Amino acid sequence: MAQRRKELDHFVGFNFRVEIDGVTAGAFKSVDGIESSIEVIEFQDGDDLVLRKRPGRAKYGDITLKKGYVSNTQLEDWWMRIQKGQDARKSLSIVYQDLKGEDIFRWNLYDAFISKWKMSSLDGKSNEISTEEITITIERMERVGSA
Repeated sequence: MAQRRKELDHFVGFNFRVEIDGVTAGAFKSVDGIESSIEVIEFQDGDDLVLRKRPGRAKYGDITLKKGYVSNTQLEDWWMRIQKGQDARKSLSIVYQDLKGEDIFRWNLYDAFISKWKMSSLDGKSNEISTEEITITIERMERVGSA
């Protein structure tokens, strides 16, 4: 019965890590935009009055990473190379972990590059930690491992 319970357990959203080219890339506050969709192609077959549909190309959403702004410039350096016109594509992995910190599964994101970088607002009256928000554009994605 324990095996059955494990299959029904929900995963918690705070146990994850982000790897860039196989190296853990710091502590991220959140990851958003892990999504994919299939274009729907509509067509009519001859004189058939029924509008037919078939699956088309796969599309993947942009991934948004948020983290506290720190003195490590790894992501900024990557962003600067892209701005200079260098093809600085990388592979990323979003690794889902259980409560013990063991890997459960991962999303591998391929041909990724930073398409937007945003710093949080600065406010002299605030004592909140400065954050940065990085938008990553990807060409394809796959899920690896079992849950």
